[in-house]
Parts: sequence; structure tokens; C-alpha cells
Amino acid sequence: MTTGSQIAWDDTVLPFQLDASGIRGRVARLDGVLDRVLKQHAYPSVIEALVAETALLTALIGQAIKLRWKLSLQVRGKGPARLIATDYYGPTAEGEPARIRAYASYDAERLDLNADPFSQIGEGYFAVMIDQGEGMLPYQGFTPIAGKSLSDCAQTYFAQSEQIPTRFQLAYGESTEPGRPLHWRAGGIMLQHMPTSGGVAAEQGSGEGGLLTHADILGGAESENWNRANLLLDTVETLEMIGPSVPPTDLLVRLFHEEGPRVFDAQPVRFGCSCSEEKVRNTMSIYSQKDIARMTTEAGVVTADCQFCGAHYELDPKTLGFEAVKPE
Repeated sequence: MTTGSQIAWDDTVLPFQLDASGIRGRVARLDGVLDRVLKQHAYPSVIEALVAETALLTALIGQAIKLRWKLSLQVRGKGPARLIATDYYGPTAEGEPARIRAYASYDAERLDLNADPFSQIGEGYFAVMIDQGEGMLPYQGFTPIAGKSLSDCAQTYFAQSEQIPTRFQLAYGESTEPGRPLHWRAGGIMLQHMPTSGGVAAEQGSGEGGLLTHADILGGAESENWNRANLLLDTVETLEMIGPSVPPTDLLVRLFHEEGPRVFDAQPVRFGCSCSEEKVRNTMSIYSQKDIARMTTEAGVVTADCQFCGAHYELDPKTLGFEAVKPE
């Protein structure tokens, strides 16, 4: 394996289909994009792990949707990890990369640095939001925090809201590759059953709190195919998912060679933020000059910082708000 071929699969999402099983999926590898997301902030390790998992889920789900603009995942909890937010922007043109950004809000005083990261969320909800752009109504879907990981929450969302059996197998952590500084890598596989026409047979789901699971949606041969593919996925190893030594194409053959795996064009993913001075000004446009005056610093400027990328804006207060003085 050459260095060039290793790098070629970093920061990509590879779509595939298992023709013998009626199952589609994605393989994601995040390297530089995840490292860039986390280096914007000095998060504790437990928060870094939650952001890494959410970013990986976002890349897998975002690429699986016919997206014209933006997919957002939000995890809100009553525990010390209050909010994990990620955005996935679809490519603006064919051949262009998708973009991901993410940030977290947490209560440092309550955070248990030695606990399982998922336990720090507590009671709350997992939300998927899709915005297809101007002229389109945004979509929002919610499911309660359940299971033992954010992957479990995402699986529950698809079963409950979309009635599509979905499985995620993820791995992430700080990598110690020879010749490179310590940095974050992540990899994962998403399996998703093709939509079925049978509907949900059960009035109440068999999952935690009565939530739906794949067993409530699939039956007969479809259930057998789904269970077989999941058993094969269970054999995947962490280093196979994270890479970089095993290409995703080789991994799919190793796992699913009897299922007839067929791959499509890989989607590159990059770090990207949509913040701008214009958007800050638009946000401020609802305020009066009296309100703007309260926001003005001793230096005579209004400042704003992007939570996602850390961009810092300093603006003349006279040019802000609905009473702004227009430049001559």
C-alpha cells in the first residue's frame, strides 16, 4: 500500500450496495477534517469523543441523503454535555467536496473526565434537521436519547421516524501513525435496508421505551438478509475501519464478498464553515441602536465569534441594527 493510496481514502465517504441482500451502505474515513474540527477548540477528551462520533454520523447520514443544502445533527442533554451540534453541507457542484463543521457546549464543573462519554449527555434528545434551501420547508425529526451510544440513537431515529432499519459501526480516537504528530482519525460503516412496502406490524416497538427496532419492521427473507449482514459487520475490526492501511473497497470485499458488494463514486469531505460578516450583520438587524449600544465594548466595537470555526468579527456599532447609518 503506497502513501498516495492511503491518503486517497482519507476524508471520504464511499457509497456501496449489497445486491444479494437489498441493503445499501456507506464507509467513511475522517482524518484531517476531524482533526480540524477538534483543533478549533480545547475540548476535554470526553467531549472530543462525542464530537468525533457525531461528526462521523453526520458524514455517513449526510452522504446518504439527496441533499441540496444542509443536514444538521443536534444532541441535547440535561447532563454536563449539554449540546453537540454538527452541520453537513452537500457539494455545491459535481466533483466538489461536502463540508462539515461541529461544536459542543458543556458544563466543565459537572463533567466527569473518567466517565463513559455517552453517560455525560443524560436525558435528552437526538435531532436530525434537513434544510434543502430557499423555497423548501425544513424537516426536523427527534428521538429520545436511548441505548448506549449516539450510534444507537441514530439507529433508533431511522427506525422510529423513517421506519428504515439502519446500523452503524464506528471507531474513532487519536492516532499515533509513524512520522505524523498525534491527530484524530475516525472510520465507520453504515448499513441501511432498502425501504420496504410492508409497513410496521407492531403497534408498539420492542426497543427501549417502546421504540421501534428493525425486528418491528422486517420479516421473512428480508429479516434474514438483514441479520446476516449485521453478523458479518460484527466481525469488523477497529483498525479496518479507521485505516489507513486497509482501503474501504478491500474492507467491503472482506466483510461482504458473498453479498455482492458494489461501490459507487466516493464523496470527498472537508472542514467548512458558512459564517460571514454579512450573516452577523443580518443577525443584528433586528436590534435598535439602544440594544446595539449595550453590546458595544469599551473599545467601541461590537464583537462576534463563530462557535464552529472560531472566526472573530469586529463591527462598527453605527452600521448595525435596523437604525444603522448607511455608508455614503
